[in-house]
Amino acid sequence: MSAASPKPNDLRLARADFDALGWALVISLVLHLLAYGGYHLARKYHWLENLHLPAWLHKARHALVVPPARINPQPPPAAAEPPLLFVEVNPAAAVTEAPKKAKYYSDKNSRAANPHADIETATPQVTGTQEHVTKTEDVPRTKAFPLQPAPPPAPKAEEQPEEQAQTAHAPGELLIAKAEPKPRPAQPAQKPARAKPRTVAEALARQQQPLAGEKMRQEGGVAHFNLAAAFDVAATPFGAYDAAIVAAIQNRWYALLDAQQLTRGTGKVVIQFHLHDDGRITDVLMLENNVGELLGVLCERAIRDPAPFAPWPSDLSRLVGANFREVKFSFYYE
Repeated sequence: MSAASPKPNDLRLARADFDALGWALVISLVLHLLAYGGYHLARKYHWLENLHLPAWLHKARHALVVPPARINPQPPPAAAEPPLLFVEVNPAAAVTEAPKKAKYYSDKNSRAANPHADIETATPQVTGTQEHVTKTEDVPRTKAFPLQPAPPPAPKAEEQPEEQAQTAHAPGELLIAKAEPKPRPAQPAQKPARAKPRTVAEALARQQQPLAGEKMRQEGGVAHFNLAAAFDVAATPFGAYDAAIVAAIQNRWYALLDAQQLTRGTGKVVIQFHLHDDGRITDVLMLENNVGELLGVLCERAIRDPAPFAPWPSDLSRLVGANFREVKFSFYYE
């Protein structure tokens, strides 16, 4: 009898094949565990850092390293320009060309100058009295006087009968005629006090009047001579519009202070808000207040009461590229 030979297409494995496959799986698992454990041990004890590789292997390693800039190229962040501060420019100091490095803006250009200076520095010398608000001239505050009441009309003389009005005189009596008082010329009507502007449109109409305030005090000196002290100020499209807003808020603040007979201390109130392109204000936020709640509320009302302001001109909307600007106002009590 002869044993039958297996079929050539039979896929079943013999027992010896199963044993070889099992050993290969075990050996592979052991090798992976050894490699994994060795890698973590090398990282823990810094074996790889102290390993000296051949020179040719170092070159190959550096060739395979991709610079970080090629992986995720990003342009360097642009340096943010500091926000400009609004400053009123004296027409006597206005110039045609804007200075190159100006940290102030207005509706006119001006170049740093002073009437006289003992030293030459980067800032002009201004001989004023306060150190908070950047201002180069003293402008007294115009106060609106209340209207005086009209005097009451004089009582009319009672009409007397004709026979009583005529006095009998004896014949030959000398009479001295009493002169009748001459009628006084009509007094011109008293002009009403000029109301303070409540809107930007009114403030724009009165833009020729400078903002009230005291000249600042600043040590320094520049070589450029001018009878009127000035700073480096650049004219921007926002200059005239913001000047009107400053005038409206300042006048409203003065009116509120006049109406409230309060004991004022010294301090500062800073309020930030969003000024929209249609003149509305939103997101009013008090950033700083060290003068008390009531005086802080007056500053906030000085901003809210004149609003809404005039809409932005079309060129301002294109320049901003958004429908609102973030504006910050500082109020000083002295």
